[in-house]
Amino acid sequence: MTHPAAPVAVPDVVLHAAAWTDVDGAEDDPQGAAAVNVGGTGHVAALGAPLIYSSTDYVFDGRKREPYLESDSPNPQSAYARTKLHGEAAAGERAWIVRSSGLFAPWGTNFVRAMLRLGTEQDEVAVVDDQRTAPTYTPQLARATREMLDRPFGVYHVAGDGDCTWAELAAAIFEEAGIACRVRPITTEELGRPAPRPAYSVLRSEKDAPRLPH
Repeated sequence: MTHPAAPVAVPDVVLHAAAWTDVDGAEDDPQGAAAVNVGGTGHVAALGAPLIYSSTDYVFDGRKREPYLESDSPNPQSAYARTKLHGEAAAGERAWIVRSSGLFAPWGTNFVRAMLRLGTEQDEVAVVDDQRTAPTYTPQLARATREMLDRPFGVYHVAGDGDCTWAELAAAIFEEAGIACRVRPITTEELGRPAPRPAYSVLRSEKDAPRLPH
């Protein structure tokens, strides 16, 4: 005897923060990155619930020299960035696309924690000084993301209110933490990473997006 399938409960909203975030690894395995960032997002959208999709400043090419707004046209330069942009489309029309940048927190793998560790192990660290971003504290981003539920579906830029290069951020980290470590500014070319990064990816909103502190 065949029993009818139990109805599937549709959630009120889905916060989709899972992603392939290994930017350089995506250059070696673009299909793997696409399976996660595009295919995975499609699976989440298929649940039929409104969706919050976490996206990135890397969808822009970095050629602009003033903050990127929601109306600016994306032009991703890396495999990772392309999969995130395609993931935005896969999220569907009933989605809030939240682009942010330079994420850091007291946990996980991020630039601030890496610098705090390296600063206690080395007398000097080499950090790129030709990539400018807007560092964003993830607990503040999380609170702002909750506020998105009161806004219409669409693309929003939610990032820290300030900007700096990674070398400038490293110097500020060491100063704030009282770590006697020198920062040696280098170029992106000197760093020699496989995936291209935007030279400028400061995000600002021309819409009613929550504004985060400097």
